[in-house]
Amino acid sequence: MATINLTRTSRRADFPAIPDGWHYLDTAATAQKPQAVIDAIATAYGRDYATVHRGVYRRSADMTIAYEAARQRVASFLNARSADEVVFVRGATEAINLVAQTWGVANLKAGDRILLSQLEHHSNIVPWQMLAERVGAEIDVCPLTEDGRIDLDAAQAMLTDRHRLVALAHVSNVLGSVLDAKRATRLAHAVGAKILIDGCQAVPRIGADLREIGCDFYVFSGHKLYGPTGIGVLWAKGELLDAMPPWQGGGSMIDRVTFAKTTWAPAPQRFEAGTPNIVGALGLHAAIDYVEAIGLPLIHAHEVALVRAARAALSGINSVRLFGPEDSAGIVSFAIEGVHPHDIGTILDEAGVAIRAGHHCAQPLMDHLDIPATARASFGIYNDEDDVAALARGIERVTRIFG
Repeated sequence: MATINLTRTSRRADFPAIPDGWHYLDTAATAQKPQAVIDAIATAYGRDYATVHRGVYRRSADMTIAYEAARQRVASFLNARSADEVVFVRGATEAINLVAQTWGVANLKAGDRILLSQLEHHSNIVPWQMLAERVGAEIDVCPLTEDGRIDLDAAQAMLTDRHRLVALAHVSNVLGSVLDAKRATRLAHAVGAKILIDGCQAVPRIGADLREIGCDFYVFSGHKLYGPTGIGVLWAKGELLDAMPPWQGGGSMIDRVTFAKTTWAPAPQRFEAGTPNIVGALGLHAAIDYVEAIGLPLIHAHEVALVRAARAALSGINSVRLFGPEDSAGIVSFAIEGVHPHDIGTILDEAGVAIRAGHHCAQPLMDHLDIPATARASFGIYNDEDDVAALARGIERVTRIFG
């Protein structure tokens, strides 16, 4: 596949949902889909559609090959040791719940501790709270540095041999701050804890080399990686998956069923009960191909440049407060004194600029920042300086309207 230049022209050609004059700055919520992904989905549902793993006819066999090729594609994208370490799920939320309700229930007990951070998405908080309540474990919260990074020096001081799990975001969905995932892993392993990394914002922006990081669990959602909704990935070390009990029962995840006893299929099939999201996996495969054809280093450099330009433009506007580090990965959160973020979003929408306004499923972080919500602009492959200029013009209009 040919390398794609990150220009507005290529955006018009590759992303049919973004017309001229519309500035989509909500990629952290969900990425728009390139035509290559749309075509892969249409072909899979049209010419090629059949079930997988069960049919003995040719089309079913071909679709099974394509589905498992998508699993292998994910494994190579993450530099995983084996495709058998890749479990397809609905998204990162389901992946975290799966780990909590299988590995967590089997391995945590009363008095054990879980370390999270102040900036986690609700999906990386609530499942651990539910687990802690179920087994009697306790949760600790790692603070942030002044510029909004997870404070790993503080984490090192907090960790004890009672900690069984550390769960942290690779890139904050609000602040864009990047975790030193390799160091976080070393700190967790030094006290005998496992570590789960939430890679939803990292995978489409900076990527993840799981052999380099060394973590135990890694999760992400396909729709943030320019793929379809309803498909995501749980990666786990093979020895952990092999020891984890199944989470859901049904077809595909069994070896043999009798009324006396049921035995389970090996991982990853053990965790994929029922007919899987076949077309979603194929769409994810196409999305990974698209992103890698461009190159994650180029994407990251492009987004960092846009963040720098946006922060420079917004910092020059009176009453605008910026959050997070200067070198955030593709995300700029901000507030305007005396203006609710929902009003900011509504006025920007009138000018054809789409941003996110709210707590971004990170209410503990909002409490830490002492604000109810922020406005958030997040960049993707299809954005350029014109989008930054439109955002700045829109914010200037907001300040004029509200005086």
